[in-house]
Amino acid sequence: MAITVAINLALINPSTLFHPKSPNPSKLRAFTLRCSSATSTAVPDLAEIPWKTSDARLVLEDGSIWRAKSFGASGTQVGEVVFNTSLTGYQEILTDPSYAGQFVLMTNPHIGNTGVNFDDQESRQCFLAGLVVRSLSISTSNWRCAETLGDYLAERNIMGIYDIDTRVITRRLRQDGSLIGVLSTERTKTDEELLEMSRSWDIVGVDLISGVSCKAPHDWVDKTNTEWEFNSSKRGGEAFRVIAYDFGIKHNILKRLASYGCKITVVPSTWPASETLKMKPDGVLFSNGPGDPSAVPYAVETVKEIIGKVPAFGICMGHQLLGLALGGKTFKMKFGHHGGNHPVRNLCSGHVEISAQNHNYAVDSSSLPEGVEVTHVNLNDGSCAGLAYPAQNIMSIQYHPEASPGPHDSDYAFREFIQLMKKVKVNSRVMAALSFI
Repeated sequence: MAITVAINLALINPSTLFHPKSPNPSKLRAFTLRCSSATSTAVPDLAEIPWKTSDARLVLEDGSIWRAKSFGASGTQVGEVVFNTSLTGYQEILTDPSYAGQFVLMTNPHIGNTGVNFDDQESRQCFLAGLVVRSLSISTSNWRCAETLGDYLAERNIMGIYDIDTRVITRRLRQDGSLIGVLSTERTKTDEELLEMSRSWDIVGVDLISGVSCKAPHDWVDKTNTEWEFNSSKRGGEAFRVIAYDFGIKHNILKRLASYGCKITVVPSTWPASETLKMKPDGVLFSNGPGDPSAVPYAVETVKEIIGKVPAFGICMGHQLLGLALGGKTFKMKFGHHGGNHPVRNLCSGHVEISAQNHNYAVDSSSLPEGVEVTHVNLNDGSCAGLAYPAQNIMSIQYHPEASPGPHDSDYAFREFIQLMKKVKVNSRVMAALSFI
């Protein structure tokens, strides 16, 4: 049945609209306006609406419920909500294994405008639990773009939401600390059910490293592409053999080491220290990785067995594991450091570098034994951002020195690791020569 709506407006007495100043009141005429609209009696299908409606919820453990629109995969997922302050590099963030188990909320409001390419991935897959953005770009514009962000996430079964007030959520996380949340596009699940999921799940004390590490040793030979190379002057000379423990290592860390001339073998997180020492490396790298360092005691024991026998360089998780192996303690930060704009002071040189960081735990510098030096400090909160133990040829930093896509202020850390290995190797040769005298 058609429904007709008619509006009649008749000016029966034109004189009632006469204005005293009107020069020609006789020109006023009566008229009738009729509007008709025919509609079906059936309820309109929401799919016919030309814009997307809210079809997702983010439920936080504090009881707050946020309506949003979904992109990428659908379903229900639980994770720890953290915010990232980077302006660029969302693809590197998506593929950083250190985000395993977390929803990454981008404080930069506009995401997705450059699409996705397959050259900038930091690992073999996406490990984060989900992506939260304010505004999702409706188009892509980049000469390297291979597909849209939404398609990329859908193919990898990663959930994303947009059209949500990321500013308010960020302020809440800064005030209350990181919160467990649940993302869902399933209408059959009630708000109460999702809230219960968020309150019954925890990320503290969970071994997240084993899920992101490689399964078998392999050699790494890929260097930084010459098109993107930087700081390449004054290199060359002797190559050094490095064993890199994969706790969730980023490809660009390996590329930077290879560009400095290192021959690298990547080993799983559970690789025995005895096997590493049999390979007679010039140095060992303990990589970045996700989660709580105290939840992986096997990794701490491995680090303990290696330090003092061969030069060691720790990055992020590797830095925290070194702190524990040396007898120190770690603690969970209120909301962590996530972004490409964190200022760090190098206490050795006095220089300030802008760094890329991604961690929710830190080393308690007051718990470190005598002889261990704090070499870097985060200028936002004073937390420990770097360590050195000269007596055992150890160096570490809390942040990511490769910093792809940038900044590159901290790339010198790779050069310092090379110099440390060189010094130890030269000293070994000198001692060996003296033993024959």
